[in-house]
Amino acid sequence: MRVLGVDPGLTRCGVGVVEGVAGRPLRMLGVGVVRTGADLAIGDRLVLIERGIEEWLDAHRPEFVAVERVFSQHNVRTVMGTAQASAVAMLCAARRGLPVALHTPSEVKAAVTGSGRADKAQVGSMVTRLLRLDAPPKPADAADALALAICHIWRAPATNRLQQAVAAHRTTNSARTTNSARTANSARTTNSARTANQAPTTSPARPTSTARTTKGRIS
Repeated sequence: MRVLGVDPGLTRCGVGVVEGVAGRPLRMLGVGVVRTGADLAIGDRLVLIERGIEEWLDAHRPEFVAVERVFSQHNVRTVMGTAQASAVAMLCAARRGLPVALHTPSEVKAAVTGSGRADKAQVGSMVTRLLRLDAPPKPADAADALALAICHIWRAPATNRLQQAVAAHRTTNSARTTNSARTANSARTTNSARTANQAPTTSPARPTSTARTTKGRIS
């Protein structure tokens, strides 16, 4: 499984590609940051992010794209920028037909370090160990992107099994509902037929003669 992790941001959008499967050693294929200038218009910055992500998709051909789920913060302006960059990443993936997975920061931290409250230094340290790197990737946005990719690789099997179980449960319930409806309709038809057969037969009414006999008079 090859996953492109994206840590969205307007100034620095972290990107990292990891390949491997759950339970086996992982391999980093690339890591970096897509940067945009704060003095540029928001539209121009989003275009630059799109071009950067497209270049990574072209270069590494991932099978999945994992993006950090945006959550509420006190700085609304920061949240808006992060959400916009996240949308660009999802758009780039969807345009190529690539599945997109969203993971919260807590999920990523818990998957990589074992604690959902780990700080960036701990995340960077574990990413370095798991990918057998010489040093933690810099800046932290790059390390976070790799952590997202690792998180998705490890969580994907369990997520897939859960989705398959939910789909199977829905299919079973749908089949039961259909069978119940068919049984109910069959029972109604049978009861209607029985009622019709048991209805009393009405004897035909005897014709009433309206003709009267008139006696002739003898004059």
